[in-house]
Amino acid sequence: MAVTAAKSSPSNVHVNVGNAPRVQIAGLSVDANLVNLITNEVLPGTGINQEQWFAAFGEIVKDLAPKNKALLAKRDAIQKQIDEYHLANKGTVDMTEYKAFLEKIGYLVPIGAPFKITSANVDPEIATVAGPQLVCPIDNPRFILNAANARWGSMMDALYGTDVISEEGGATRGKGYNPTRGAKVFEETHRLLDEFFPLAGAKYSDVTAFKVEGGQLRATVDGKDVGLQHPEKFAGYNVKGSDVSSVLLKCAP
Repeated sequence: MAVTAAKSSPSNVHVNVGNAPRVQIAGLSVDANLVNLITNEVLPGTGINQEQWFAAFGEIVKDLAPKNKALLAKRDAIQKQIDEYHLANKGTVDMTEYKAFLEKIGYLVPIGAPFKITSANVDPEIATVAGPQLVCPIDNPRFILNAANARWGSMMDALYGTDVISEEGGATRGKGYNPTRGAKVFEETHRLLDEFFPLAGAKYSDVTAFKVEGGQLRATVDGKDVGLQHPEKFAGYNVKGSDVSSVLLKCAP
């Protein structure tokens, strides 16, 4: 979503989402896609009507759009100076001199004194809910879906797809599944589990099943039951039929 405001009038604000016709509402010229989304999908059930929402949104946009425009202008001015510097110093950039130049134009600023921040009066998603904070275009469903999925990522998928796992020994990444790479992913996953959630006298690579007895996680290894070295790290589980289908562990007690 893009927001622009004309210099002559703070009420002349345009909110762009896609290429749909514009709707004039609350002093704003709003892309019809956004109006449709807010009116028909976001607001129902909230007790807030279209007029109330866009009036409040309009005040925010009118306040922040000129500030955003000023910041973009500052960014363009700094970028122009950097471009001109490189054009004037092709192949002869001295890093000490270059750093001084970047400090002079405000691209680099002095390191300030140590400080602390708190999460008071901050939304839970920022202050207490773990997960990546993603900004996505409102008119791209694929981006929105990826953002939702990113809240719960797969460690094994991440290990398989990144260079955390080397491609040596035939463990290359490709379009199809590589069993050799998959085996390395399991090895690394078991190693991490052994490090952060160790079993009492056993390794995760040898576990054949899990169960919960007396509120405690038990693993079957060579026909014997073993528990966690730190039972307090067991936080919960799901069952499918009579079997434990997933286990929730926590790093801190």
